[in-house]
Amino acid sequence: MSSGEAQKFSNSHQDGLPSSLSQAQLYEFEEYRLDVQKKRLRRQGRPVPLTAKGMEILLLLVAHAGEVVSKNELMDAVWPDCYVDEANLTQNIFLLRKAFRETAKDRNYILTEPGKGYRFAADVRRVANANVTVESGERLNSGTVALSAIAESEPMPVTPPKEKWRRVALAGIILIAAAVYPAWRLLRSQTQPDARRAVIAVLPFENLTGDANQEYFIDGLTAEMIVQLGRLDPQHLGVIARTSVMQYKKGREQLEHIARELGVDYVLEGSVRRNADRVRITAELIQVHDQTHLWAREYDRQLSDPLVLQGDVAGKLAAEVETSLGKQQQIDPTYRPPSDAAYQAHELYLKGRYFWNKRTYPGFEHAAEYFQQAIAKEPSNAPAYAGLADTYTLMSSYHFVAPSEFVPKARAAAQKALEIDANSAEAHTSLALIEEMYDWNWQTAGTEFQKAVELDPDYPTAHQWYAEYLGFQGRFDEALAESARARQLDPLSLIVSTDDSAILYFAGKYDRAIEQLQTVLEMEPGFPRAHYLLVSAYVQKGDFVHALDCLTQWRGYEDMPWIWGMQAYVYGRMGKQQESQEALAQLQRSKPNTPWDQVPTLPVVFSGMNRKDEAIAWLEKGYAEHSGSLAALKVDHVYDPLRNDPRFTSLERRIGLLQ
Repeated sequence: MSSGEAQKFSNSHQDGLPSSLSQAQLYEFEEYRLDVQKKRLRRQGRPVPLTAKGMEILLLLVAHAGEVVSKNELMDAVWPDCYVDEANLTQNIFLLRKAFRETAKDRNYILTEPGKGYRFAADVRRVANANVTVESGERLNSGTVALSAIAESEPMPVTPPKEKWRRVALAGIILIAAAVYPAWRLLRSQTQPDARRAVIAVLPFENLTGDANQEYFIDGLTAEMIVQLGRLDPQHLGVIARTSVMQYKKGREQLEHIARELGVDYVLEGSVRRNADRVRITAELIQVHDQTHLWAREYDRQLSDPLVLQGDVAGKLAAEVETSLGKQQQIDPTYRPPSDAAYQAHELYLKGRYFWNKRTYPGFEHAAEYFQQAIAKEPSNAPAYAGLADTYTLMSSYHFVAPSEFVPKARAAAQKALEIDANSAEAHTSLALIEEMYDWNWQTAGTEFQKAVELDPDYPTAHQWYAEYLGFQGRFDEALAESARARQLDPLSLIVSTDDSAILYFAGKYDRAIEQLQTVLEMEPGFPRAHYLLVSAYVQKGDFVHALDCLTQWRGYEDMPWIWGMQAYVYGRMGKQQESQEALAQLQRSKPNTPWDQVPTLPVVFSGMNRKDEAIAWLEKGYAEHSGSLAALKVDHVYDPLRNDPRFTSLERRIGLLQ
């Protein structure tokens, strides 16, 4: 769309329906019929279940059938006035494609336009309803069709208008903690001591105050509530990570759907209402398998200062929580909520993590900017320093810059975070990654990872990177168990699922790795690390056709030098030296200002071309520069052609991967 069309797109929605769709009730494409007013999709007369957000996205795509709708336009329309991760959109697109029975190789409805957005490709017909008048023969994207008056005989309840739900800071971290513990006691009384942990999802609170100015508090408090709950009783209660629960913000998904997607036993829902100068906060705990309402609380307070109100609620609940825990965990009755500056800093921190999770060079640049802004807003913000450390570390390990450029900055940021908060799980995780990837200090790294997991068992990144650490050493059973914990905590995370696939690939479980990586790419077709691993797994299976096809698809989403490097590697493994040399020449002609570090790329290229001397020489250069890519030397199969060379074995020993 042009900028003018985009503005019309943004302004043409009322009550969740595009104006172009609100003019008719029924649309047809192939074997499907979409009832706009009732928000129902049917296939050959049978209902197709969709999430609330999935339905909104489908309506928007159908309204602009044949046109490319950008991700930003969809995000602004489906999640207005709130800041949510882009993963929420890709997850809903993935579920829509599943509903249409589409696969990665067979897509007839929702197409991804690389670097642009999504396009609804089916031939959409606008069908006249008995109660609606439309222009005869009108079709949304192409051609004409004769229309007839059609009305469904089956009566259905009309879906009520969409409300503008928001959560606000008034819900309060301590209110959530108090709500969870009655269920914890109930669970403990109903299960054996060795039963698995219960898992809970804290859904975004509904803001019924009518005050949109509270929105900037929302995402920060969501993350803080999840962190606090995870610390209360980690042996018996697990908490789903923020990136997975935030897709339900302002949604109306059924509890069964949420439970199935997230794998949870309990859901905590709540709302905040305001009447004149009074505020009412409610919270309710639900057991999802039978939708039993286990526990509820309601607080009616005078509103003078929201932060003072939150502190008051915290004080009232502290005694009850302490009694429930039997002194296992105490909450200070004098607790007072953070300052406005702290909330604003946390919002900046969350934006930093959002861009950090993209795993792209622009994403890392934006992440660093937001983390630095958070530190400027609140200099004692340990998570922001940890986020900055993680950004600098991954910029090196993703081959954008040489380790000498940013790893010292990463180490300084991680150490600063620990100076501020010695019990920060994020800071210990950040330091562990540096010790592992660049110092090859495996014992210290393992100790730091274990410390992080002990401090916060529900921090997904700690489990994710600890699993990778175990995988690099060939401890695959332990690694997969640890990775499963990360996936349980953050089931919709692209990078967690991708790194789990990496361990499967390292372990030689290529088919399982490929299947899982294809699922990741269905959710986000341009995710770079998933493409790299998918190409590598196909090569190990000897399926070079699919490996080259994957490279072609990858190049459609980004044009980075290492794609040519992988192409040279694949052709080399195929024995096609001329094609491999041509790809290598293309790699060497890469733009001089392109952000990439050739040290991790060229050993892979020369390994594939069976030019062992050059491959070993570049690995030695990587050793001298402490390249993070060498951490995978023992298990990454791209190095298999070099394993019988004693020089390669010497490198493994010097890095600490062999005794």
